[in-house]
Amino acid sequence: MTKYNKSEDVIKKLSPTQFRITQESGTEAPGSGKYLNNKEVGIYVDVVSGEPLFASSDKYESGCGWPSFTKPIAPAHVNELTDTTHGMARTEVRSLHGDSHLGHVFTDGPQEQGGLRYCINSASLRFVHREEMDAQGYGDFINQVEDV
Repeated sequence: MTKYNKSEDVIKKLSPTQFRITQESGTEAPGSGKYLNNKEVGIYVDVVSGEPLFASSDKYESGCGWPSFTKPIAPAHVNELTDTTHGMARTEVRSLHGDSHLGHVFTDGPQEQGGLRYCINSASLRFVHREEMDAQGYGDFINQVEDV
């Protein structure tokens, strides 16, 4: 089994935006994330720890301005915490091992797929194409992504 962890070496290499979002619980401007319109097949992993988070097959266009997913690819890798910042009560989403701030989860997602919308910052993610998944150690998740 692969071990994932928060690496100070990786954190030092993050861009200023990636650092602000993952380490300081920041947020990208709506419509600005590089994965918002990504339609390629593969998985999204934590930019800090590499732990698998979301599959392209669970990504959908929610119109909110951030990449949206109906569920995590490996629920055990995602922590959901109460967030009362900015005068709101929301559920924050953080990676388990990397402790990276990913975004928030809301209950206004597609009802036929469970009703959740994981609204995630692109800067907290790294995309692994389906054809690269096995070589990068994510072969166990290939059955969770679809061919286009």
